[in-house]
Amino acid sequence: MDVRCFFSRDVWGVLFIYSCSFCQHKIKQTKQKQEKNDISTLRLVGQKRKHNEGRLEVFYQSEWGTVCDDDFSLYSAHVACREMGYEEAVSWFPGSKYGKGEGKIWLDNVHCTGREATLAACGSNGWGVSDCKHTEDVGVICSEQRIPGFKLDDSLPNQIEQMNVHVEDVRIRPILSASRKRIPITEGYVELKERGSWKQICDKNWNIRNTRVICGMFGFPADKKYNVKVYRMVANRRKHRYWAYSMDCTGTEAHIASCKLGGRISKARGNITCENGMPVVVSCTPGRAFAPSSHSGFQKHPLVRLKGGAKTGEGRVEVLMNGEWGTVCDDQWSLAAASVVCRELGFGSAKEAITGARLGQGIGPIHLNEIDCTGSEKSITDCKFNTQIRSCTHEQDACVRCNIPAMGFQNQETWYWYGEVSINNVVMSGVKCSGTEMAISHCQHDTQISCPRGGGRYAAGVSCTDTAADLVLNAREVEKTSYLEDRPMSLLQCALEENCLASSAVNTSITHGYRRLLRFSSQIHNNGQSDFRPKSGRHAWIWHDCHRHYHSMEVFTHYDLLDLNGTKVAEGHKASFCLEDSECLEGVSKQYECANFGEQGITVGCFDVYRHDIDCQWIDVTDLKPGDYLFRIIVNPNFEVAESDFSNNVMKCNCKYEVHRIWMYNCHIGEWSFFAFIRKAIRRIFTGKKTPSVKLDN
Repeated sequence: MDVRCFFSRDVWGVLFIYSCSFCQHKIKQTKQKQEKNDISTLRLVGQKRKHNEGRLEVFYQSEWGTVCDDDFSLYSAHVACREMGYEEAVSWFPGSKYGKGEGKIWLDNVHCTGREATLAACGSNGWGVSDCKHTEDVGVICSEQRIPGFKLDDSLPNQIEQMNVHVEDVRIRPILSASRKRIPITEGYVELKERGSWKQICDKNWNIRNTRVICGMFGFPADKKYNVKVYRMVANRRKHRYWAYSMDCTGTEAHIASCKLGGRISKARGNITCENGMPVVVSCTPGRAFAPSSHSGFQKHPLVRLKGGAKTGEGRVEVLMNGEWGTVCDDQWSLAAASVVCRELGFGSAKEAITGARLGQGIGPIHLNEIDCTGSEKSITDCKFNTQIRSCTHEQDACVRCNIPAMGFQNQETWYWYGEVSINNVVMSGVKCSGTEMAISHCQHDTQISCPRGGGRYAAGVSCTDTAADLVLNAREVEKTSYLEDRPMSLLQCALEENCLASSAVNTSITHGYRRLLRFSSQIHNNGQSDFRPKSGRHAWIWHDCHRHYHSMEVFTHYDLLDLNGTKVAEGHKASFCLEDSECLEGVSKQYECANFGEQGITVGCFDVYRHDIDCQWIDVTDLKPGDYLFRIIVNPNFEVAESDFSNNVMKCNCKYEVHRIWMYNCHIGEWSFFAFIRKAIRRIFTGKKTPSVKLDN
């Protein structure tokens, strides 16, 4: 009995054992080489999440078939990827990761050294000789880089219609002067790079489906008409170098590498001509965020959004259902579904459908599961889906990385410098950004520059990072732990020194007086992709005798009580904070602690818990009259530390305060529901209806 283990590398290059199996059959010691005249074609298909990955299939004797994972290796994957025009293989997967194929299993026990020109040249059992099932179909991930000078093998003309498009690169080249001046470039010739040369495509067999795919690749959700007469007149004045083939897309592909080749446009050898035709032209429509005349961002009330991404056009997919934002489970999450989301948001097709909450875990409900899209839907809610979530958790939140237009500043860098007194030329002032702008010039700023201190020592600077933390407060924990305490003033001297009480506390008798405190716990989870670390270094941390440890952030959260008009009537004065990993998710180790001058921060997947029974974890409501209020907590309120998503840093609750008790209810994250609660509260004032209350356990 043989034990066979499959090794592979994940996307970060880490070597791991994928699976082991016990094999009863005897592996053939001598592998059969294919005949030199056995010519086959390869493709990547199945439940793909990137255009350069999928189930490996072979076209042989006019029929597509799969490859069994027995004896397959990274060397074999390298050969297959290079045969399809990619520079190398990134990884491979056994066990039909991209879905089970149909028909024949053409190759089994494939053994390559890595030097073969084609997969057919590797050793194997022979064509169609296999004892495998389609549950053992092999999958491959190829590099995104194409082989320079790659030449498609079209030696068998009857196989051309079964081949996919394999070229080195694609571009939209602006032809008209108006198009050349426009950013982003939305209109021009479609050109393909083959064997190091750029070539145009003859428009003989071109259709609107092909245009949709090209526009999606370059970050545009749709296409529009263009002036054909002008382009025909320009084409008649120039000589062109045409690609030898046409293209046949369905319109739902995310990349032309998934489109099929059409026939040759000319049977003549040598210079390819486009008789009675001209080069293909596309004219694409940019989304609102990228339109030259508008910087207003995306639609005002979208039903889908991306959260937690480090860049525009990427993030965790969230949908709005029944007035509440929730995530999407990654079961059956595909490139087609991801492309629907991207186009709905004004981007192009999807560059990658990401699984496993790799762009951060969400909070709240998981609305959708097992999404099945054709790729032509207008909205993700038009696709087939299952609302029965069953075993899905936020560790399986679906994410996406979309194609976005080239705005001309992707490769620009902003540098921080310490400033020079002699430099006083200020180019912008009063800059206020919402975070959705594509360039700093799109942000609100002063029409007339106002910078009293000059641009020397006080020049603005930035520090950029690829990943960031994402802090989210547990709203339910606030509801469960809120209560009132009448605490003697004699036990509040430390809190008084740290200014944690209302200003009237200085007049309260130390021996006989007390303060009424609204106490609660706050559990703050880091859902992001990097640890949350304090802005200041250890040298700037402050020692607190009362708490007997160093505090690393002067302002980490704000605690406020507001009246129904939104006016602040009481606030928490927690002087400073110590950041540590109080609790962590299963499998995550604690790294930070406040004791013994330890490193401070919140690890990804961990919680920093401020219990209701510690000093200053309260709001002093001694001077507050009973009534209806709004309770608000803001985490990282001054944006001192970078986060991938600041919209979930605010938690709000409805609060009903009576003489001897208090209720917190409808606690929620974000802004959307807050205004709905205000409207309801105001309506109750005018109608005289009482607020429904639920008393919570303390």
